[in-house]
Amino acid sequence: MANPPHGGVLKDLLARDASKHKELEQEAERLPAIVLAERQLCDLELIISGGFSPLEGFMNEKDYNEVVENLRLTDGNLFSMPICLDVSQAAIKELGLKPGARATLRDFRDDRNLAIITVDDVYKPNKPKEAKEVFGGDEEHPAIKYLHKTVQEYYVGGKVEAINRLNHYDYVALRYTPAELRTHFDKLGWSRVVAFQTRNPMHRAHRELTVRAARSRQANVLIHPVVGLTKPGDIDHFTRVRVYQALLPRYPNGMAVLGLLPLAMRMGGPREAIWHAIIRKNHGATHFIVGRDHAGPGKNSKGVDFYGPYDAQYAVEKYRTELGIEVVPFQQMIYLPDSDEYKPDDEVRDGVRTLNISGTELRSRLRTGKDIPEWFSYPEVVRVLRESHPPKYQQGFTVFLTGYHNSGKEAVARALDVTLNQQGGRSVSLLLGETVRSELSSELGFSHADRSTNIQRIAFVAAELTKAGAAVIAAPIAPFHNSRQAARETVSQYGSFYLVHIATSLQYSEKTDKKGVYTKARNGEIKGFTGVDDPYEVPEKPDLKVDLETTTVRSAVHQIVLLLESDGLLERL
Repeated sequence: MANPPHGGVLKDLLARDASKHKELEQEAERLPAIVLAERQLCDLELIISGGFSPLEGFMNEKDYNEVVENLRLTDGNLFSMPICLDVSQAAIKELGLKPGARATLRDFRDDRNLAIITVDDVYKPNKPKEAKEVFGGDEEHPAIKYLHKTVQEYYVGGKVEAINRLNHYDYVALRYTPAELRTHFDKLGWSRVVAFQTRNPMHRAHRELTVRAARSRQANVLIHPVVGLTKPGDIDHFTRVRVYQALLPRYPNGMAVLGLLPLAMRMGGPREAIWHAIIRKNHGATHFIVGRDHAGPGKNSKGVDFYGPYDAQYAVEKYRTELGIEVVPFQQMIYLPDSDEYKPDDEVRDGVRTLNISGTELRSRLRTGKDIPEWFSYPEVVRVLRESHPPKYQQGFTVFLTGYHNSGKEAVARALDVTLNQQGGRSVSLLLGETVRSELSSELGFSHADRSTNIQRIAFVAAELTKAGAAVIAAPIAPFHNSRQAARETVSQYGSFYLVHIATSLQYSEKTDKKGVYTKARNGEIKGFTGVDDPYEVPEKPDLKVDLETTTVRSAVHQIVLLLESDGLLERL
């Protein structure tokens, strides 16, 4: 028998509301709709499936305040994380959101109606208090940044009625609802289940940890990775799930099951660990592994941890009785080469030889193609990681040239294009400013806003090409710092980005202008011309600076090639 759900009853709204599906679907078409963003979709999916039991909707103001201040709902049930539906003031007015109103909750991906909310209240949260009480108050915390920069200014509270499950097209067989997972456990005859939460690939240490936990509790293992939203920069869930699938046969026969959790993590450390325990209890687990720095976002810019290494374990232990799920605390697993085994850190005697590969070192080995030993990870796992993270000389990158009109950036771009094509090994795409203007941005003018839009279009194309493994050379004027920085952030999600300032002076660029464009601008025939009647913000920290007044195109290209080679992007010149 699986563990009873939190609050005593599994709030499976999909099953509860199935009998009135047709009526709800028809009503949803007539109601104003709130189109849900990605995190809101993750939250709704776990509300309507019962994963967030005893919640039956998004928190109203009373529940929200109680959770923020006391980790409880107004009915007394323990709940550590605010689950709120944020909306803008404009949306409140446009959709007529007020107590008693009903609105459709719609999926932004396919315009599918998922649920109907009956509004209990509309309120303005105390965001500074939420940031302090829930996440600790450090403004560098990713959840606090999200709270202040992305979350809208109002919350809408109210219970929901479920219409449809969210559509997923990946790993459908592994996406169990709590009810489905409980049925699966019953079918297998499992009565004791240790749940393992992860947002990272699993290696041999994780396998050893989970097997030890299961054997110590005479239980089976639920590998329950998050496939919703995790920490920015984490390895994508497609790769991670392939890793888990590759690892599964390494468990003793019949010990482990893999199920995916569509959770939007907040990286909330102690509070998040309590929340995770509640979610796993709702999915039927009887035990839950809480490791070192569970759900912590790491360190801030000063090198200080957001949370203590065992804060999460202490928090879950504090509420152990109420949670109704046994916590299995584990320290870091250490490899002992002389005995070829892993042991928890606190069981390793002083003086015993140990080996370890840090996350940084693992990424370095993947990037450079260096060996990853079997004592650290299984060959089949390494194979999956190498497929998704090829060595750096096989990865895409973008060289972004900026400078005045006729500064020579187009000549450098064309010469670099030839040089990289000559080397081979990856496709090369050339995005010249004039070409992009005619092909992608012909309707745009030269206002500050239009220039920024043009650069973001270039960045979008460059990011997609970089993700596909291409070398991208972009050469717009790009006169503004903010748009250049935004381009860097867009591309850097998928590969290396190099800002190259072609620092040829305005005077020299104008003096050597054989097309007479500067003359037309000076005569007022062209308006909004960079350097004449529109500013150029000189890059403060470019990756490379070259001045074609004092050097040649050939030399400039050679400097760029050396920069790429020093970062391991070119296998050979």
